[in-house]
Amino acid sequence: MEWNIKGDRPIYAQLVDQIKHFIVSGRLTPGSKLPSVRDMAQDASVNPNTMQKALSLLDEEGLVLPQSTMGRFITRDLALIERVRSTIATERMQALIRELLSLGYSPDEILSICNERIAHITAASERSSL
Repeated sequence: MEWNIKGDRPIYAQLVDQIKHFIVSGRLTPGSKLPSVRDMAQDASVNPNTMQKALSLLDEEGLVLPQSTMGRFITRDLALIERVRSTIATERMQALIRELLSLGYSPDEILSICNERIAHITAASERSSL
């Protein structure tokens, strides 16, 4: 996994967000076993206690399921994964929309910008896959 830890927020919170992203994007598949806490911490270059805290929070949300002696597994609950995915998208869109409104853009202008960016990104993605 590729980790991107910055100094702007608590590390455990960044780990939670990144693991959620790995799950909802399909990089971590439902039912798959996670590496050990120690291995994940080493991979992310963080303290194992910090990784443990992040995984415990994901346990509480039900995205990660601890199984006593077998380790941790990604939930198989596809509805939960989709709800988390939708929540992430909604939160990010709301933040973007609020920012653009504060810059003086109208709702129609925001839609136009979004449509232009979608077209641009889609075209670039199609070109790179050729």
